[in-house]
Amino acid sequence: MKKILFLIAFISVAKLSVGQQASATVAKSDFAVVEWVEQNHDFGKIRQGEPATFEFKFTNKGSVPLILTNASPSCGCTTPDWTKTPVMPGQQGFVKATFNAASPGGFNKTITVTANVEQGTIPLIIRGEVLPTVQ
Repeated sequence: MKKILFLIAFISVAKLSVGQQASATVAKSDFAVVEWVEQNHDFGKIRQGEPATFEFKFTNKGSVPLILTNASPSCGCTTPDWTKTPVMPGQQGFVKATFNAASPGGFNKTITVTANVEQGTIPLIIRGEVLPTVQ
């Protein structure tokens, strides 16, 4: 009798454990999958006083709508814009970064995109060198 009860208890615990693994797998599919054309952009040499803009393009390769909730620049010299509506699977969207080239010298800035992706955020990088105006 003890062996039968032990066997029933063992099978119940095993089923419960398998059920938990399946639910963890289902939760992963709740995330969108993003494929970027590029995540780093080098403007090269740009002129001081002339804003430089680049549009990062992406495709939603997942099975759920991609929702970008924020795009946060690493400093006030960069202004982001992004696709505000959900991007359906197979569709494309963008994150645009405009750098205010006010000061001469090299720059390396990050735009942190918050979205319903597994890692939660996606870093995008712009870099280049601002050439001083000749007077």
